[in-house]
Amino acid sequence: MDFSSLADLLNAKADQYNRPSFIERDPISIPHRFSRKQDIEIMGFWSAMLAWGQRPVILKKSAELVTLMDGAPYDFIRNHEETDLKRFLSFKHRTFNATDALYFLHFFHQYYQQHDSLEEAFLSNPASASAETVESALIGFHDRFCCDPFFPDRTRKHIATPARNSSCKRLLMFLRWMVRRDGQGVDFGVWTRLRPEQLVMPIDVHVNRVARKLGLLTRPQTDWKAAIELTQTLRQFDANDPVRYDFALFGLGVEGEM
Repeated sequence: MDFSSLADLLNAKADQYNRPSFIERDPISIPHRFSRKQDIEIMGFWSAMLAWGQRPVILKKSAELVTLMDGAPYDFIRNHEETDLKRFLSFKHRTFNATDALYFLHFFHQYYQQHDSLEEAFLSNPASASAETVESALIGFHDRFCCDPFFPDRTRKHIATPARNSSCKRLLMFLRWMVRRDGQGVDFGVWTRLRPEQLVMPIDVHVNRVARKLGLLTRPQTDWKAAIELTQTLRQFDANDPVRYDFALFGLGVEGEM
């Protein structure tokens, strides 16, 4: 397929799937229950971190967290009592267990006592706001999230970092939700210091398969370098918003069009 035909395909499919009808069956539907920025951040982050496995299960477990936080995540994070944490002791999703959940709550509680938005946690490195990609932002966030003296080492596997050459799929998906702002009603665009052109493609199984079939990705491993390669390729089609093609590649894959 030549460049022009491929561009037409990607643009058409991005427009087709970047619509509110996309939301219902996707983990992004969980933060879409809320209007306050902090609620969107908290449940966006948590839903993205749980986003592996079957989507109905992901949605069910993410909704369970909302219920455990009395339907008001930010208020619960800020004002819960120690006794309120007991309800999380039975929470589990695949390898994510109560220890991980309790540390997430601890991190959020400490963090939101001092900051208004989770975006600041991704800007620990002053250069992150002007860097070419979000690589330094992800590394800085990982190091901040894991530096607490109460940090349980087992929780580290849930917070990826380019420093370990991880593809960082779930964190990149979360950043797409928070940073992209195109008025289409899917991504939130509630963050302004990180920019859409810095975003890197989250590579899930569908994106991986379709990108390789279309010749957009050649690196054999699916790691951070592969995510950068795919993003650089997609910048040829839209330098200001390469990750909009997440809708196209994911849609083509999950709908069985490729």
